[in-house]
Amino acid sequence: MEIPDQFLICETNFWLVNHRMDSALPGYLMVASKLPVHDLSDLPHGALTEFGPLLAEAQKALRTALKPVRVYIGRYGHSPGYPIHFHLVPVYDWVEGLFWRDDRYRVLEHFVEAQDEPDTDGAELTLFIWREFCERPNPPPIEGPSVPETISLLRDRMNKEVGR
Repeated sequence: MEIPDQFLICETNFWLVNHRMDSALPGYLMVASKLPVHDLSDLPHGALTEFGPLLAEAQKALRTALKPVRVYIGRYGHSPGYPIHFHLVPVYDWVEGLFWRDDRYRVLEHFVEAQDEPDTDGAELTLFIWREFCERPNPPPIEGPSVPETISLLRDRMNKEVGR
């Protein structure tokens, strides 16, 4: 898959880091293999050696530059035609606030046993982020830097650390 330059953050010998192209959430990153493989076990040693430090650096860049409450890292990968890739999803306090104020998502509470504390989990917040910031034609307003500003900020940070 070709990543337009305006979304590309950094590149190594085996990996691309880009801002998710259809996300209005600043800092939603993708780390994708440059090789057309679908399983980690199919990657050469060099790609695996690069992967851990690159993923850690991407998480560190998000945490230091944007200060999310959490950074979720996941691999979903059941869409044909895409090489193995990972999602880095920043969860900001204002995103959690939007989640709790949106009554449509309260239906999710019916799928869990009673808990002592009202809380949400990563699956619920990821669903919220996907639906509201990636799929809606008019996503909620964001707080902080815009997506283009975020890309520039992360590009500067990561390229200094990765050395490219």
